Amino acid sequence: MNFKIPSFKTDKELFKFIVENEDDIIYSKKETIKLADGFSSMVIAPKSFTSKSGSIDLLSKDEINVISIINTTKLLDSHKDLHIDGIWDKSLQENTRIKHLQEHRMAFDSIIADKEDLKVYTKNYTWKQLGYNVEGNTQALVFESKIRKERNSFMFEQYAKGNVDNHSVGMRYIKMVTCINDEEYPTQKENYDKYAPMVANKAELERTKYFWAVLEAKAIEGSAVPIGSNTITPTVSVKSFHKEEENTKSSPILDWLKN
Repeated sequence: MNFKIPSFKTDKELFKFIVENEDDIIYSKKETIKLADGFSSMVIAPKSFTSKSGSIDLLSKDEINVISIINTTKLLDSHKDLHIDGIWDKSLQENTRIKHLQEHRMAFDSIIADKEDLKVYTKNYTWKQLGYNVEGNTQALVFESKIRKERNSFMFEQYAKGNVDNHSVGMRYIKMVTCINDEEYPTQKENYDKYAPMVANKAELERTKYFWAVLEAKAIEGSAVPIGSNTITPTVSVKSFHKEEENTKSSPILDWLKN
């Protein structure tokens, strides 16, 4: 089921439609496996980083260790969804089969890492640490992947060359609430007042005046993508697995923080 919200001439008409069809809209969002990618007018361009090659040639290695930001909370995305801190807590406890994929393609030749080669966790960052020049912090969904050249040589090369700067999560929503900035709808207005102050991209919030706060979601996979609806999802580091060697490619984020 894919519930489409039609266009309306006024906010009042739009809000009335959303509230009258709230159950169906939320059901549709929950039943759809959501891929957090796509284009919209709100795509944020974070600070540009320049990767600096280290002294070791990553492409000559058979394995590299990659730390990627798959998703960040408190950013209103192009689907008008706002992920709230703690969204992944239950999922990460229960789902041990999460996969690191190439462009959401659930096929053997598109798996980048899984099982013992993938560690999934959440970590708090400031927005500025991730290249977004606003105050505040976010809870990131982080993939720490051992990428083997023999398994996915193409994505091994893309990460090794520093070409992957965006990621996206494939998920299913479990708990969410509607948020509307209108006193006529007290429940939705209460939700709006509770979660709107968390939104990092305030300009997008002002344009939409409504959104859905996602309190719990099931993570199925995380993907390397050309661009996602949440664009604050960079690669944090790429390095060799041999401890006696220094980082084979400096993290562009960490390079910037040192300057």
